[in-house]
Order: sequence, then C-alpha cells, then structure tokens
Amino acid sequence: MDFLANFIKNPQSMLSTYIDLDYSLWLYRFLTPLIVTFLLPLVFVALIYISFLVLFIYKLHRQVIMRAVQTDRNFWRVGRKIVAAIWDAHARIYHGYEVIGLDNVPQEGPALIVYYHGAIPIDMYYLNSRMLLQRERLIYTIGDRFLFKLPGWGTISEAFHVSPGTVQSCVSILRDGNLLAISPGGVYEAQFGDHYYELLWRNRVGFAKVAQEAKVPIIPCFTQNLREGFRQVGIFRKFFMRLYNKVRIPVYPIYGGFPVKFRTYLGKPIDYDENLTPHELQIKVATAIEDLINQHQRLPGSILMALLDRLPAFKSQRKGNTCASSGSEISKEKSE
Repeated sequence: MDFLANFIKNPQSMLSTYIDLDYSLWLYRFLTPLIVTFLLPLVFVALIYISFLVLFIYKLHRQVIMRAVQTDRNFWRVGRKIVAAIWDAHARIYHGYEVIGLDNVPQEGPALIVYYHGAIPIDMYYLNSRMLLQRERLIYTIGDRFLFKLPGWGTISEAFHVSPGTVQSCVSILRDGNLLAISPGGVYEAQFGDHYYELLWRNRVGFAKVAQEAKVPIIPCFTQNLREGFRQVGIFRKFFMRLYNKVRIPVYPIYGGFPVKFRTYLGKPIDYDENLTPHELQIKVATAIEDLINQHQRLPGSILMALLDRLPAFKSQRKGNTCASSGSEISKEKSE
C-alpha cells in the first residue's frame, strides 16, 4: 500500500527508482526508425486488402451497382476502374509515378510485357492502373502460385485476370488480343535481387516460347528506383536462399516503403522473328532490359538519391556501369 501511495503522489520519482528513464527514452528513439522501416511495407499490404474489400463489396452488390451504371455491361469493368483510381492516386502522391514510353504499347492487339521484378512488384500495380485509366486496356498478369493461397487474392485475380500461367494459357491470352505481363525472374529475382539490378532469370525461356508461339512483339519494361522503394535485409542471405529453395515461397524479410521517385520505362517493341530460338530471344530481351537499367538507373541504387529524385532539381543519372552483360549474367545463372 505504501508503494501505491507513493506512486500516486510522485509517479515520476517512483518510475525513475525502478526504471532507467534515460535509457528507455534512448531505446525508444533508437528503435522507432527501425520499427517504422519494417511497418511501412504494410501500407502496400493494406492497399491490396482495400482493393479486395472494394471488389468484394462491388461483387456483393453488383445488381444495384449495375442498375446504377446501365451503360457498362462488363461485370468487372467498373470495379477495376475504382480500384485503379485508388492505386493511381497512391502512385502519383506517394511516388510521383510516371510512365515513359507508353506509346510503345499498341492501342489494339496483343503484346507481351517482360519486366524486372522488384522486392514487391508495386510498379506493375501502378502500370496496370495507368493503362486502365488512360488507355482502357487491362494487362493480364502471371503471378506465382503461392499468391492464390492468400485470403482475398481470388477476388483480385478474378477481377484483374492474374493467373499462374502455363505456356499454352499464356499463348491463348495473347491470341485473344490481350496484353500480358511476365517477369522471368519471378519470386527468386524479387527475393534475391539487390540494388545493382542484375537479372536473375536462371535460364528461364518460357516467356520466349510464349512470344514465339503467339507471334507477338515483346516490350521490355523497367521501373527506376524500384529497389530503393523496398529492399531485403542484408543479412543471412545464404540461409534464406536455402530456405526458399525448399519451401518455394517468399521468406526473405523486406523493409522500406520509402516514398522514392518511380518511373516505369517501356522500351521499343522487339518484333517477332521466326528465325530466333527461345534462348536467343531470351538473350535479346535481357539485353534490352539491361539497356534500360543502364540508361535510367543509378548504380548502385541509393535510397537517399532516389528520394531526392522527387525534387525537380535532381534528375537520376547513371553512376557508372556495373551491370553484367546479358550473356555473362545468363551464363552465371546457369552455373548456379
């Protein structure tokens, strides 16, 4: 009772007796930036589930909504545009998002977009939203199979036509006249790429087989400062690589969510050439993406400079050329 009475009379004195307040304050100030760094990616997760809720509500009340929007008969079209508007607003405000080379994407007809995979493919959400709002075109997307086990992902994949994808299903999508986006590096490149932006394709040629069979052009795609927005922690890389190879799901922790400048560059189309083998086409596309990286990305990437890119006075410039050539990089991936 004496302790309680003394605590009520003079709480600060009692706390300082049992707790080192100076140390606690120092620890709080020290850990706050670290905690915030790991919590910021949850903003991205929250946006995904906001998208799910919008689409779920839209699906639940579709009859009422469709009666209100009688001119639009496509079931998911209105819902997609609502979600696209949310993502595009986030892109513009949080990352000053721009798309360079949108004219390289055909107004009509099929094309295969091959892109570099960041730690989180947030740039493809932004690009798809911009395409929907400005071009009235949806980019069909190939996603890893683990995504379809996540709660709510079924509704999102149904609305935005995200699928695991096989060579034949991808060819079918393109033959129907649609745009399709594939990242040959996939989750592996997302997990183990770094701020040097090397392609980690591990001899994957499936996308090249798709393009050859469907006889469509390939559009190389890269987003500037993508690795500065979200990064993996820099420790225990070998451990997480072994763990990933066993479980085949993302296990390497990420941090970030920094409001860096994002610019998506869409390169000149690589036209269909029946004389190229899938492996030759893979090298050609890899070279095109690496050219975009070398032209538009500061190497190695810098979070501070990527933040400064938001200011008009600072424009991202290439600092040296540290990317391997496509041939040597592919050879290195083969040896691994």
